[in-house]
Amino acid sequence: MKHKALSIAGFDGSGGAGIQADLKTFSALGCYGMTVLTALPIQNTCGVKACYEIPVAAIHDQLDAIFSDIRPDCIKIGMLFNSEIIEVVATFLQEHAQTIPIILDPVLVAKSGDPLLLPTAIDTLKEKLIPLATLITPNIPEAESLLGITISNTKDMSIVSKRLLELGAKNVLLKGGHLGENHSNDYLQEGGGNAQWFPGVRISSKNTHGTGCTLSAAIASGLALGLELKEACQLAKQYVSQAIVAAKDETLGLGHGPVHHFYHLWPTLQKVI
Repeated sequence: MKHKALSIAGFDGSGGAGIQADLKTFSALGCYGMTVLTALPIQNTCGVKACYEIPVAAIHDQLDAIFSDIRPDCIKIGMLFNSEIIEVVATFLQEHAQTIPIILDPVLVAKSGDPLLLPTAIDTLKEKLIPLATLITPNIPEAESLLGITISNTKDMSIVSKRLLELGAKNVLLKGGHLGENHSNDYLQEGGGNAQWFPGVRISSKNTHGTGCTLSAAIASGLALGLELKEACQLAKQYVSQAIVAAKDETLGLGHGPVHHFYHLWPTLQKVI
């Protein structure tokens, strides 16, 4: 098992987001997945009912257990919930993961709109963790919160991406799906000055729970497999789009259902069973 990816993120017992979505994505794309649990939100497809904190000592010990035994090829970071959790993760990664690519999905709210990062922790995220990231993957609302601005259209995205770089991340992938237009284009701004659009057609589906988690985990998978950043972003864009298409006519739960992480595998299995 040569390709190892680690998710540092929250829990989703309904299986559509968080570490569950990350593990499915890692496996679907050919990586061995590992996890460090940072928070325990009680959620389903309808929303977040409550959120229980994981003691920071337990988070540190989870990280130490992984790194003392299996060194990941790439790290994906998702929900962190509060400043104390951000600080313990950032401190550990500074000491033990300086050469490992880090994909940071700056998770602020769930698909339902429920908060997944305390407002008081946004500055800590910007100061402590974003500067460690190889790539950050904010959506439009997250970018607006990080910068205190409004993004109205795709023309704004290239300007905003450069401003996000000023927070210290090496590269930025700004996701355009929340703009409400007929397309869903993402914009990669690299720290070296290169930039690229990843165009996409908006897919009409209520089953989009965990798409942000899945995209960032897919990028991490690509880097763990040895792809260049642009190639990993392209792989992730295609994978998530196809996973949404495969699930758009399905009904699972009463709210926003998940994408189909194993869309390419299940048809083959159904022929065998």
